[in-house]
Amino acid sequence: MAPQKFTYSSNPNHAARSAHAKGKRLFKTYDTSHIRPKRSKGPIIVGAILGVVVFALLLWGGSSLLKGIEQRGALPVGQEVEITVPEGMSAREIGIILQENGIIGRATDFVTRIDTLGAGADLKPGTYLFAGGMTLEEVIGALRSGPESTYKTFTIPEHYTLEQTAAKIAEVYAGMITAEEFIACANDASAFITEFPFVAGSYNNSVEGYLFPKTYPVKRDATADSVIRVMLAQYKTEVAGIDYSFAESKGFSKYQVLILASLIEREALVEEERPLVSSVIYNRLESDMILQLCSSVAYVVKADGQITPEQLKVESPYNTYLHKGLPPGPICSPGLASIQAAANPAATNYMYFVTKGSADGSHNFSATYDEHLEAIDEG
Repeated sequence: MAPQKFTYSSNPNHAARSAHAKGKRLFKTYDTSHIRPKRSKGPIIVGAILGVVVFALLLWGGSSLLKGIEQRGALPVGQEVEITVPEGMSAREIGIILQENGIIGRATDFVTRIDTLGAGADLKPGTYLFAGGMTLEEVIGALRSGPESTYKTFTIPEHYTLEQTAAKIAEVYAGMITAEEFIACANDASAFITEFPFVAGSYNNSVEGYLFPKTYPVKRDATADSVIRVMLAQYKTEVAGIDYSFAESKGFSKYQVLILASLIEREALVEEERPLVSSVIYNRLESDMILQLCSSVAYVVKADGQITPEQLKVESPYNTYLHKGLPPGPICSPGLASIQAAANPAATNYMYFVTKGSADGSHNFSATYDEHLEAIDEG
């Protein structure tokens, strides 16, 4: 059976075929786009919206991250700084102090957050210890809690010996550091040489004299080693600006200046007299005279009061009544004024000094022995 042929007309004549051909030509060039099925724009719109949302989230996240960085100040992580907030200081003024000390990034962030929390009246005055790396929330929390919950200190007075310092540390860090541990650690100066080269060559390998007298923060998890390092770092900072050129011109090392300063600290109770006491020591050393300083003997016999004639005869390299020159090591931790006086004495011809017997502990200074005897009689 032959295949059946289909036409567009049931009358396959010439007219029908002509009409079909004409229609085919028209249809071929006709724009049918308006009747074709339309592609949905939904996926394109959704994709665009998602892109905008993702971009916004990334932008917000980056902004938040940058803001978090700004909120943390420039103070290195772990480094501590003491801040005092006076009574009546505004949030803006506090924010400026915090920013200037590197505790927070921007004072404006601090003020904005305080306003948001409505915490302006909650910020308590007092002295605080802030550490680098604290967040803005942590800083604000500390200020709202008050200094008592975040800050404690201890003070090592000028003229303290190593033993007195150890006793104070043991008291402050009760149950954490004993006096014996502190003394043992302080008598191992070689353990600190890498970080603090100036302790090399110290007498009996001790850091006696270098434990700078000052008020220090009480640190959590402190050890004898860590406390000593803080005090040595403070000494390094304090003496950085001292001019040692005069002392060096006289043949003194920086360690000998420290020894001399420790003598001045114990001998001169009046700060203005320290350069004068220093000049007496320089003059006597230059004249090859024995120093005869009671403070050196008091260090040996551990006396706080008057030295007896018998004690003046105690054999020790620290006894300046028996041995010429400076003691071999410091007899206490001198303050900055005494160290400055030891490095730069007053220009005098004084060779002697004796207490006046007055309540302030001031002295009479003399150039000759006869003048000295008269001063003794007057006293």
